Amino acid sequence: MRRADPPRVLYSFPHTLGAPGIGTTAAAQVRGVLDVGVELTVVCTSSVADTHGADLRTTLTVFGHRVPHRVFLTPQRAYDHHDRVVASVLRRGEFDVVHTWPRGCLRTLSAARRLGVPSLREAPSPHTGHALRAARRAAAEWGLDLPADHSHAYDEGLIAREEAEYRAADHLLVPSAYARDTFVQAGHPADRLLGSRYGFDPARFRPEDRPVPAERPLSAVFLGRGEPNKGLHLALDAWFGSGAAGRGGRFVVAGALWAPYTDQLADRLAHPSVEVVGFVDDTPALLARSDVLLLPSYTEGSALVTYEAMGSGCVPLVSDATGAPVLDGVDGFVHPVGDGAALTAQLAALVEDPLLLARTRAAVLARRDELTWAAAGRRLAEVYRSVRDGEPAG
Repeated sequence: MRRADPPRVLYSFPHTLGAPGIGTTAAAQVRGVLDVGVELTVVCTSSVADTHGADLRTTLTVFGHRVPHRVFLTPQRAYDHHDRVVASVLRRGEFDVVHTWPRGCLRTLSAARRLGVPSLREAPSPHTGHALRAARRAAAEWGLDLPADHSHAYDEGLIAREEAEYRAADHLLVPSAYARDTFVQAGHPADRLLGSRYGFDPARFRPEDRPVPAERPLSAVFLGRGEPNKGLHLALDAWFGSGAAGRGGRFVVAGALWAPYTDQLADRLAHPSVEVVGFVDDTPALLARSDVLLLPSYTEGSALVTYEAMGSGCVPLVSDATGAPVLDGVDGFVHPVGDGAALTAQLAALVEDPLLLARTRAAVLARRDELTWAAAGRRLAEVYRSVRDGEPAG
């Protein structure tokens, strides 16, 4: 039976809440569920986020200063310390649901099972084994091996640990249908996989008033790490194959470049129509002045940049492995992963028909409100309630 009282949730994040990357995602989740009345206890290593309304506790902060993970000699020891503290908080408190993040959660999940508290484990990426194998294959196509310190370097130990975390949780929070499918393929029951949503901050990512593309050249952007797994080579091939470059178009490549890979793309990156800008501080401005986002990734959980692009009125052209919230042919275009010819044809259609681009952009903006972090917070709060009350969450 559905209860009226708000769920009491223990939210565990073994990093700095509000820091760039997943710290921003976690902070947005926290704010989103607080705004709809969830009673939240947040345990993180430290915080630079606004958590007003939450019971905030930190595990790696001394006298207001962040204790770096290296003090524990290895990052995993720091995660284990965090996990022990959270498990203790769980045992001493009264919670309806516990929501954990990777690496620092096994003890907490075990404690939740013993106490009968429903547990969730965030899965911000596809199944780890799937993601690492996809990244390894993408690099191998270029005769490259990912370095050991790369976030997607193949690591059997990491896969085993992540698999143990998957199995220890009652449910996994997956942010896209694509991510969900990778877990089903790995043998995880579909009824343990709960759909969540990510989002964008509408105060930061806003559309610009722009003339229709017929009155100016097309502007495209690639925003992400320049590495095989992100498909930059496919984006470049589509750019030249679509005819946009020959019509005065501009393609901005933003993000850190992996030299062993991008050295092989040097001629394409040096073309006058391509501007390589590296890391960009003001991504909202970059997306707002771009007509299309090219992101032909080989594997993503649910790429935040696709939400941010749509919030900025930038039409996404993405692979079906990006986990993007795109309605294909309505507010963006989706191509099969690795299919550069399909991506080229989609971009060419927009180059040839500016009204198609204008209609697609209008559809993007029509969905803007449903893609915000506030909408994601409402969805997550509904998951909490459903899990607490033993009802299907979908």
